Amino acid sequence: MRDVNKFISGFKRFQSDWLGPDAGLFDRLKKGQSPCTMVIACSDSRVDPLFLTNSHPGDLFVVRNVANLVPPCEPDAGHHGVSAALEFAVCHLKVDNIIVMGHSQCGGIKGLMEGVCGCGDHSFISNWVGIAHNAKEKILAELPDKPLEMQTGACEKAAILVSLENLMTFPWLKERVEKHHLALHGWYFDLQAGTLSGYSADSNNFELIS
Repeated sequence: MRDVNKFISGFKRFQSDWLGPDAGLFDRLKKGQSPCTMVIACSDSRVDPLFLTNSHPGDLFVVRNVANLVPPCEPDAGHHGVSAALEFAVCHLKVDNIIVMGHSQCGGIKGLMEGVCGCGDHSFISNWVGIAHNAKEKILAELPDKPLEMQTGACEKAAILVSLENLMTFPWLKERVEKHHLALHGWYFDLQAGTLSGYSADSNNFELIS
């Protein structure tokens, strides 16, 4: 079993670097947070949005889950973690941007495409990635004879668009978008190429950002 000592050592370095005599940033953060952007990213250990965007604490309000998915608005008695985070970011922090950040080699989307997820009779993963079922069906219809790897890559991007559509099912979020107080973005990080692409509504495609 691998221990956690490296993380304890890392926290000590964090204390030294950020909480020492020159702790101006954290002195400000102690008074509250005011991030301008929310990022919905994957839980994958390789795609930390703070690291990828070279951001500092306080810059981003981040939600991470399997396959960076946003469920549709479902005002029932269920436990809706992503929806609660969205409500806090939009209604209380009043962020200016929401970025849905997907990536290549996503295990959640791979499981969705292969139909194999989780463990046991009731799989939380299968139920969760089912949010992107329409993306899977779309890609299978458009690329029926292509290799699974290509289909999966296309579904990773299509799932981002499903999440962007689902964001607009939240009435208080939709209102802010229509009043131009909030902008929605779809980003795709290609691990192999080391590139970032953004969805363009004009071209209906992901175009290279960096």
